[in-house]
Amino acid sequence: MQPIIFYYILINAAAFIIYGADKFFAKKGMRRIPEKTLILAAAIGGAFGAYAGMQIFRHKTKHAKFNISIPVLMAVHLGMLAYLFMEP
Repeated sequence: MQPIIFYYILINAAAFIIYGADKFFAKKGMRRIPEKTLILAAAIGGAFGAYAGMQIFRHKTKHAKFNISIPVLMAVHLGMLAYLFMEP
């Protein structure tokens, strides 16, 4: 189970950083990170980091696509983790 925990820590940290970077790029008028990439980071396990990034950086909080998909992905990953760590 250690590799799974390590993976979730890394992917959530990466998602958090990606959301922060995209907000920074938006403020500076620089080239943005595609929304597909932001959602993908959440879908592959970084939903909690993505949600934290949305709240802390106040980024993508007015977009229904993100306000719905990120919490749904959080629930999915929480369910997957609960299943993996359940006693047999």
